[in-house]
Amino acid sequence: MNWTYLSLLIAGILPVACAGIAKIGFKNYDNHNPRAWLAKQTGFRARANAAQSNSFEAFPFFVAGVLLAILAGVDHARIDALGIAFVVARIIYIACYVADKATLRSIVWSVGYGCNVALFVLAIMRS
Repeated sequence: MNWTYLSLLIAGILPVACAGIAKIGFKNYDNHNPRAWLAKQTGFRARANAAQSNSFEAFPFFVAGVLLAILAGVDHARIDALGIAFVVARIIYIACYVADKATLRSIVWSVGYGCNVALFVLAIMRS
C-alpha cells in the first residue's frame, strides 16, 4: 500500500469531514445558503467550521511538501512516516478544535506543521 497517497487522500477529505461535523444533526440547516448558516453557528459547530477552514489552508502546503519530497528522491519510508504523522496530527487537531481544547490544539497543529517543514527540508537536502 502506498501510505503517501493514502495520506494525501485522507488530508483532502478532512475538510469535508469537518463540514459534516458542523452540520450533522441540525434540523434547521439551510442548504440553500450554507455559508451564511455556518457563519451564525456557535459552540462546536462554529469550531468544526473553523477546523474546516484551517484544514483547507493546510492541505496545499502538505501536498507541495509531499510532491517536492517525491521529486527530490527522498526515501519513501520517510515520506510515508511524515505523511501519516501529518494526518494523525490533523485528526487530533480537529478533535481538539471541536472539543475546545485550545492549548493542545495549538501543540498538535505545530506537530503537523513540523511534518510539512520536514518534507521541504528533506527535499532541499536532496537537491
